[in-house]
Formats: sequence, C-alpha cells, structure tokens
Amino acid sequence: MARIAGINIPLNKRVEVGLTYIYGVGDSKARLVLQRAGVDANTYVKDLTDDEVLKLRDAIDEEMVEGDLRRDQSQNVKRLMEIGAYRGLRHRRGLPANGQRTKTNGRTRKGPRKMQIAGKKKVKK
Repeated sequence: MARIAGINIPLNKRVEVGLTYIYGVGDSKARLVLQRAGVDANTYVKDLTDDEVLKLRDAIDEEMVEGDLRRDQSQNVKRLMEIGAYRGLRHRRGLPANGQRTKTNGRTRKGPRKMQIAGKKKVKK
C-alpha cells in the first residue's frame, strides 16, 4: 500500500483517483501533482515503482494538504470569530455564513428541527 502524506492510497485504483483520498487534493490538483512528478495518470497504485512514489511524495509535500490545511482553515475561522466579523458571528451561532436562506432550508448547519409543541392543559375536575 502506497503511503503519501500520512494517508494509505488504495491499491486497486488509478493514481489520479487515489491521490484524491488526501485531504486538500481534488481532481485538478491530482493532475497537477502527477504532471509535476512525471507519472502517468492511468497507472494503478499497485503498479507504481518506489521511485515514482518518492516523486509523488515530494510533489505533494510542496502543496498544503492534510493537517497543515486543516489547521490553517480552523485558524481563519477563529480569526473571523475573534474580530467580530459577520461571518465569524454566523460560525459562532452555527448558521450558514455565505448568505443562504434559513427560513426553510439550512438544516445541515442548523441541525434537526427543534420540536415546538404546546404544553398540555390541565383538566378541571
């Protein structure tokens, strides 16, 4: 199993697809990394030589991926919250930050609906 950036790349997939298992590497960045490393995109991970794996590791190390990227994103959100920006307030409240409507949608951010059932009335005897 090829291990790149601390992630085990699945053996039975093409390298182009396998690289997308790394956080921060999508389709376009995977193609860019393969081009930079000089590896054919249609090669299967199990068929990679040790030399090609090393080239891929070096090319991925130049990009911001996995832990560094996660840390950077969380610091950006914390900074927005600290300076009191509108987007920071939306993050703090757990609401959508980019102007989406919340009256009828937004359940992903807001969570399951809160039940608003009126209390039972006491029965007179």
